[in-house]
Amino acid sequence: MRTFLVITDESEEARAALRFAARRAVAVDGAVHILALVPQQSFSAFGGVQATIEQEARDRAEVLAHGVAGNLFAESGLMPTISVAIGNGTKIVSDFLNEHEEVAALVLGAAKGSNPGPLVLHFSANAGALSCPLYVIPHDYDERDSDHGA
Repeated sequence: MRTFLVITDESEEARAALRFAARRAVAVDGAVHILALVPQQSFSAFGGVQATIEQEARDRAEVLAHGVAGNLFAESGLMPTISVAIGNGTKIVSDFLNEHEEVAALVLGAAKGSNPGPLVLHFSANAGALSCPLYVIPHDYDERDSDHGA
């Protein structure tokens, strides 16, 4: 089954990327995998405090991912798979792609302005080394508008 990997957070560009991936997955009878990234916390004065901060961040990411999944299901009838990972985003995504051959495309949302975000910058610069196509979706992309123009 063709799987579209979407990296998500609370941003508008992540929502646009998810809508894009969902429509593609429905069109090809595929699947969506939502990967919520939690940055590694740099606070290490007390290991227990750092672990608590990371767990709280992981919990927030899981709640966010489940909320996004519910919206996706309501809009498309497609129930995505959800993963949450803590650490360096580019490494996590690269490792995920290497370990999951079923991923047919990596779908990233580009932030508004001249800096589209660290994942977009990294993976677009290294697109030739990816095992799947890369889709970069603008923050304000709405496929309903594009349906009328094409």
